[in-house]
Amino acid sequence: MELKNKKVLITGGSLGIGYAIAEALISEGADVIITGRDKGRLESAAKKSGALFLQADVSKEKDVDATYDFILEKFGTLDILINNAGIGKPAALENLSREKIMEVFDVNVIGAALTTAKFTPLFKEKKSGDIVNIASTAALKGYKNGSIYVASKFALRGMTECWRAELRPFNIRVMLVNPSEVATAFGNSERKERQAQPNKLRPKEIADAVSGILKLESRGFIPELSVWATNPFD
Repeated sequence: MELKNKKVLITGGSLGIGYAIAEALISEGADVIITGRDKGRLESAAKKSGALFLQADVSKEKDVDATYDFILEKFGTLDILINNAGIGKPAALENLSREKIMEVFDVNVIGAALTTAKFTPLFKEKKSGDIVNIASTAALKGYKNGSIYVASKFALRGMTECWRAELRPFNIRVMLVNPSEVATAFGNSERKERQAQPNKLRPKEIADAVSGILKLESRGFIPELSVWATNPFD
């Protein structure tokens, strides 16, 4: 599928994987809007990439509504939705609390669901559209102290399968990308990007994967794609 002039929304687009995806799609000629909670980082990312931006929190319905209105004002439509916004905080089992659980689920699960629900009628009316959910290899296997984050990504994976079943009859492709460990600011309270080691994944590898599945001719699609570092053990 040709990406030139496609209208794209990327949540969590100011840093890391979201920003790299924005750069990759803009380089293919797409028109991109990024959202996030930090206005300063959004302004910087938009200036560097050429994207438009809107400060918005996916976990808040009023912000999702505002994002929808902004998309229609700037683009008139939407072709590609990339649910990338996500947070994760490790916690031992005995330290779990409702507050800690909901802080992550509000963004990783509810935020993705609210955003997709808002744009689904538009996609259905057009009988076309692409939805890419950025999950994690944590959606495939649990790990120590990962109860909250892993559960949120398993939930996102499950929702993706449900949305796919609902939307395929409308020619809407719903895809899941599972990155393994990527050098980003994820999990860093100061939101500073980490430098990638030579044997570890960078945001660029994930952006290339997303661009690749979107460019597949629209008569076909890749339901799920996991991206691993070839040899992270050295």
